[in-house]
Amino acid sequence: MLDDMLDYLEHIRGRPVWQPIPREVRARFRQALPMGPTDLAQVHQEFMQDILPFGVGNAHPGFVGWVHGGGTPVGMLAEMLAAGLNANLGGRDQIPVEVERQVTRWVCELFHFPESASGLFVTGTSMANLIGVLVARSAALGAGVRDKGIAASGKRLTAYASAGAHGCIAQAMDLSGLGSDALRIIPMNDRFQMNVEALERAIAADRRIGHTPFLIAGTAGSVDVGAIDDLARLAHIAHRERIWLHVDGAYGALAMLAPEIAPRLAGIERADSIAFDFHKWGQVPYDAGFILVRDATLHQSAFTTPAAYLRRETRGMAGGSPWPCDLGPDLSRGFRALKTWFTIKVYGAEALGRVISGSCALARYMGQCIEAAPMLELLAPVSLNIVCFRYRCADADRVNADIVISLQESGVVAPSTTIVNGRLAIRAAIVNHRTNSSDIDALIRGAIAFGERDGVQLRKAS
Repeated sequence: MLDDMLDYLEHIRGRPVWQPIPREVRARFRQALPMGPTDLAQVHQEFMQDILPFGVGNAHPGFVGWVHGGGTPVGMLAEMLAAGLNANLGGRDQIPVEVERQVTRWVCELFHFPESASGLFVTGTSMANLIGVLVARSAALGAGVRDKGIAASGKRLTAYASAGAHGCIAQAMDLSGLGSDALRIIPMNDRFQMNVEALERAIAADRRIGHTPFLIAGTAGSVDVGAIDDLARLAHIAHRERIWLHVDGAYGALAMLAPEIAPRLAGIERADSIAFDFHKWGQVPYDAGFILVRDATLHQSAFTTPAAYLRRETRGMAGGSPWPCDLGPDLSRGFRALKTWFTIKVYGAEALGRVISGSCALARYMGQCIEAAPMLELLAPVSLNIVCFRYRCADADRVNADIVISLQESGVVAPSTTIVNGRLAIRAAIVNHRTNSSDIDALIRGAIAFGERDGVQLRKAS
């Protein structure tokens, strides 16, 4: 099994990025509960035949559809070790918890946070953003909100995020009981950043009607175009207005590892909390999200729950508090930290930074190719590693949507779509460390070829 997976990664370029699932393969996963045993070799063969070929393909260098990391053999092997150890990182005095704490200290160093800050591995940035909102809620209303609820405070909390922010910010407002209507969507400027003047007006308007602004959610690497909000100005406003500054840095925050890109994140070191994923630009296998909180005491007060069966001691296995379960909603937690620790130790921060720089360089190269092709047009500036463009033609939304599907079905390269200024865009998110200029060239050639084909078909149909 190990050899097969190493072979898969070594020869992945020879496979299709993605391929449709045949009906008969899908039908095999409608079988009844197996009551007896099956030979391991047979089950593995079923995996090789019916599962491995039909994933979404984000380990493939031609996958540029969404912001998914490519993973590494090192991370895969570390995941195997973690599964063998089978540690539950909810708490107790064990070295796996110290591994997570060491990664937290490394993260503090990266973002220039105090050593006293707290951090926690979670499934991904959606969960990390929810934790950020919950800690900010406790900071605004006090830890008593956990017992008495939001209504008891008599306050109407309001939060602020860019129109380009990820939808999980609104979802976090929903799940936290504040309601998504309490999130003010701030328009963007021509660089797809939060319009800071509009933010200030929105905060002032809410204060005038008796609402309590409590959270600004800045974005470091927007989901559509890869824009970075002006974090330094957001930090200034948050400090002046006494509002919690949270940064959704799902993939962009780790650009701090790239010396030539890190200055664009100026201000992130002043945030109260940062959410990001190691499984994106950090190339750690899924899943490995992370939340970093400046004030560890506030963080702990938002989640710690006394229980007799979780009694802490100063000696024995129940020592070592505070435990990770004091910093988030999960008591049962896998050893996500190990594959991250291995990745950072084996490759080093500088090499990871070069991967980030390289994907941004590929995005700039792609932008230049698009600008040199008269039949293509850029729909947004190339800010980091995301390129949004389209094929010029009549009925462009329909044709470009078809181009993306045709590219995906070709198995050569797989972009996605998004909407930019009301127009459907072909979106290439370059994250995988295996991607190179030949994959970009294939995407450009394919977009033009399929665009010409679909355009001809459209004219014939009309």
